[in-house]
Amino acid sequence: QVQLVESGGGLVQAGGSLRLSCAASGTILSINGMGWYRQAPGKQRELVAHITGSGTTRYADSVKGRFTISRDNAKNTVYLQMNTLKPEDTAIYYCNADITTWGLRSAYWGQGTQVTVSS
Repeated sequence: QVQLVESGGGLVQAGGSLRLSCAASGTILSINGMGWYRQAPGKQRELVAHITGSGTTRYADSVKGRFTISRDNAKNTVYLQMNTLKPEDTAIYYCNADITTWGLRSAYWGQGTQVTVSS
């Protein structure tokens, strides 16, 4: 059984910062790509940032220069540092990880963490 547990969401004023964390636990042989997605009310879930097993990153245009994704492979954890937050960043943020367990490779999702940016 693999679980992704997110933390770090909350309420912040525009211009502020938050750091999200997502820790994977369970029977894990390897973790490939890890990413953060978000879903605002009435909108589709969208990719925010992604990091490969070797550390290559990519970002949505809307967050480039403001958000930074990183990972700690020893802790099976991915982070999202969010700076200069804007009201339009308000959404539920979900962690995603491509994980290999005993012979199976699957995508796993966290439960989501709310980020609210007030103007």
